[in-house]
Amino acid sequence: MLELRLLGPPDIAVNGHPAPAELLWRKHLALLVYLALSPRRTRTRDHLVGLLWGDKAEASARHSLREAVRVIRQGLGADAIETEGQVVRLALPGLRLDTEQFDACVARDDWPGAVRFVSGEFLEGFGVPGASGFEDWLTAERLEWRARTTRALLEYARGCLRAGQLDEGRRMAGRALAAEPLSDLAVQTAMEAECLAGDPSAAAELFATFTRRAREAGAEPGPDTVTLAARVRSQRTSAKTAGSARADSWTRRAPLVGRAGVLTALLEVWDTTTGGGGAAVAMIEGDLGLGKTRVLEEFAGRAVLRGAVIAKALAVRADQTDPGSALLGLARGGLLAAPGVAAAPAGALSALARRLGPWAERFPASRSVDAEPLGAAFRQIVLAALEENPLVLMVDEAHWLDGESLATLQALARDAREQPLLLVMSVMPSADAPMLDELRGALGGAVAGRSVTLERLGPEELRALASWALPRYTPDALERVTRRVALDSAGLPLLAIELLHAITLGLDPEASVGAWPSPFRTLDSTLPADLPDSVVAAVRVGFRALSPAAQQVLAALAVLPERSPEALVCQAVGLPVEQGRHALDELEWQRWVTADARGYAFTARIVRDIVGRDMLTEGQRRRIAQDAGLTGS
Repeated sequence: MLELRLLGPPDIAVNGHPAPAELLWRKHLALLVYLALSPRRTRTRDHLVGLLWGDKAEASARHSLREAVRVIRQGLGADAIETEGQVVRLALPGLRLDTEQFDACVARDDWPGAVRFVSGEFLEGFGVPGASGFEDWLTAERLEWRARTTRALLEYARGCLRAGQLDEGRRMAGRALAAEPLSDLAVQTAMEAECLAGDPSAAAELFATFTRRAREAGAEPGPDTVTLAARVRSQRTSAKTAGSARADSWTRRAPLVGRAGVLTALLEVWDTTTGGGGAAVAMIEGDLGLGKTRVLEEFAGRAVLRGAVIAKALAVRADQTDPGSALLGLARGGLLAAPGVAAAPAGALSALARRLGPWAERFPASRSVDAEPLGAAFRQIVLAALEENPLVLMVDEAHWLDGESLATLQALARDAREQPLLLVMSVMPSADAPMLDELRGALGGAVAGRSVTLERLGPEELRALASWALPRYTPDALERVTRRVALDSAGLPLLAIELLHAITLGLDPEASVGAWPSPFRTLDSTLPADLPDSVVAAVRVGFRALSPAAQQVLAALAVLPERSPEALVCQAVGLPVEQGRHALDELEWQRWVTADARGYAFTARIVRDIVGRDMLTEGQRRRIAQDAGLTGS
């Protein structure tokens, strides 16, 4: 059996062994490859002579062709080449070409499979000096295969980015851009990959380099590339937060594992919404620690790069008794950035300008106009914004929504039936929220959209996380760690990452006894007292790895209200505002906390409970509350 690998430096194997050296001589190899890729693997003698020996006299050229045929037969078998009259045919029924295997993968949209066959340019580094006909053919083939393999790399890269596999997506996008440095689609994918990985400055550098190359070639970046660059510039740069994070904290920013299907489902809903399907609702359901906030974060990053305006709010328990609180949170959390809000009725703008400083600064004249009721005003403003831009309203922990906010958002899903609005909510399925249950039940029927459920991570997914966090571990050691993490984390991504992060810092998790969570008890009812000791120890190790200021701030957040504004946090710990912001950036970068425009909160209540219980004395808790002005003493 002959195997020809052509998508990269040429490589030939005969029955699983390296080809004879004589078969690899340039013109012998050129003849073999050319016949293998010819229609019906057949050419005429005259064609082959002109292609490879056109610089020789006819008799000499025909002798060279006969000698090349003899060498191929000697190396591959007497029946490898058939000659009859003027026809030369390659007759190898077991011939395997990587180009054909590549095409088969592409035909079934198997982009990971197709990419496995691409190791470089077509016949990379190969040529036949003096054979101008062959060189012309080789140049044309390289151009065609460069386009085809680049497409496969980009399709695979985009699939990785959609699924949260950012490292692989960045690598594939980089390969595509290296192959086609003037491709708008390649640079767009590479820019998106860098931005999603938290480095918009690298995306901006890619655009600058691409622009320079394009202009040197007498062209300009395409309009879609220019638009993406503008979106990248508008993103909050991660340089500040990355600089404040400790070098040993990288494992807290773990890749998204086991959530590819969920993220893809959300993006499909978004594609339908922006493709003319109209308003929709997407719910992300999951218990504590399953990564609902992380999925929201990943989805938001992708939606922004596709042109969405994101308005985000984090609901907390206290919001249930504060009518309209989530609407004001969304108004603070990005809605003002939507270009179309200025076209809303003055009475609607007045409702927000009277309550929120940034809206009053943007629309000062509206304060003198009679204000609409908050719910009606919010709906009118959102509908005006949708006339110019797709919009995502995102509510984390939506089971704590107040009734007025939820009713308004439900009404918007009906009112904007033909407009590009997506309402995304993360919810706990066990929460007591009848109105939310009603909305969930209507999804896919009266209300467009769908609900996706986060499951616990299985052994393969935990093994992938362990392999990423502990790259120097042997397979046996990784297997032991995976079993340990599976037992102590119960498959919760939050706790698995805490454990792995702590292991990189030196934690040696002790054996746990019994099942966790306890049988017939909910996860919520086991917190925090019944957590395995290794989990509590892992949080302690991670806490101690923070900078001193970040430790102070995180401890304060465990005492303060569930969502606390920056000023209150700084007051509680006695830090100057700039130093407090630096600490909050560190905590947000490392995913200890999440934030909306109204303040900061722990990403997971599990961690809040551990920090509040184990990292503080009663006296410290009391002093934090006093310094924050939360007590009368």
